[in-house]
Amino acid sequence: TTAAILYATALVIAFITGVDVVYSIVVVSAITLVYTALGGITSVIWTDVFQAGVLFLGAIIILFLLIDHLPMSLADTLAALKSQGKLNPLIFKFDLARDTTVWSGVIAMTLYHVTVYGTNQMMVQRALAAKTIGDAKKAYLMMGYAAFFIYFLFILMGVLFYSYYQGREFEDTNTIILQFAHGLAIPGLVGILAAAVLAASMSTLASAFNSLATIATVDFYQKYYRKDGNSAHYLAVSRLFTIAFAIVTVIPAIALTHSKGSILLILSNIGSYFVGAQLGMFAAGFFSKHATEKGVLVGTLVGFIAVWIVATQTTIAWPWYCLIGATSNIVVTIVASLLIDGRQKEYSPYTIPGQIRAFEREKLPQKDNGWYLVPGKIDKTSYWLLVFFLASLVFLFVFERMI
Repeated sequence: TTAAILYATALVIAFITGVDVVYSIVVVSAITLVYTALGGITSVIWTDVFQAGVLFLGAIIILFLLIDHLPMSLADTLAALKSQGKLNPLIFKFDLARDTTVWSGVIAMTLYHVTVYGTNQMMVQRALAAKTIGDAKKAYLMMGYAAFFIYFLFILMGVLFYSYYQGREFEDTNTIILQFAHGLAIPGLVGILAAAVLAASMSTLASAFNSLATIATVDFYQKYYRKDGNSAHYLAVSRLFTIAFAIVTVIPAIALTHSKGSILLILSNIGSYFVGAQLGMFAAGFFSKHATEKGVLVGTLVGFIAVWIVATQTTIAWPWYCLIGATSNIVVTIVASLLIDGRQKEYSPYTIPGQIRAFEREKLPQKDNGWYLVPGKIDKTSYWLLVFFLASLVFLFVFERMI
């Protein structure tokens, strides 16, 4: 996934400068590596903040220019797109072979995003960097509310570009926005747009390099190789790992230069191979009494195999890979754990039930400034996110009917 993001960033550089994509990959990786290795998580977070601002500024500018240059009015354009079947966001038909149905969105993609935002090291690292658990939860809630508007903005731009170019085929669909900006010949527009795309890509790259280095240092190097090092030593090691992962990422990124099609689709497909096994691993670890380390390893391997078989031998769409991988992982993990290590008498202290019992046994405070500290408890504020989700479905339904 990181390699695909690196490739996407290099495409922007190559389009603007004419430099070969392979050289662009090396340059982008080197620039991102420098500020990630030197600044650590602090530089990653703050550059993310500024880069997000640049991204949305560029997107909004392009949207307004695109609307202004449409051959018809916005209302007539949307009506024409609807007649062509391009504006049907709510498809209720239950079809496992189709990746854009209400059911794949509500069921499959909910699990997908639970995994991405709940277990991904890039996200967890940011949560741990928050001052309080309340701040971390506010950040997650903000993303939950903002996600709809972000996706809607870029999907709207996508269908409007389809209308603007009258559905014609492009040799590389990943550079359509750049070609649009270049064709308008407005001074500085291509630069703003390029900065927006680079901002989005490089912020993700920096997060990936940093999180991979953290995992390698804390979960492997410190745990199995050197347990008695000081903070300065581990910082130096993490920087070396950052460099190593940046170099490793360049190789598959160069391999992707021979691929065709949407980078977003490539990212989604690649990610779908991993999220199922990842979700199953965490679900078994958090909620099962009998899941053991050896059982989890067996279950995770089977989860990968199950997804690979489904992806290569069936027509099931990629959003369902998460559910399939997680289900097979959990079932095999429990069975393998029982066969290898037998039944466990108590919940591990790291499971959700184990944590709840620890809070009760030690009489620890369950809340801090109104936010639950104990796992498994849902803050009342979170229920409003469910209301917002239902409201977004109603909005899409009304939007489609009003066109």
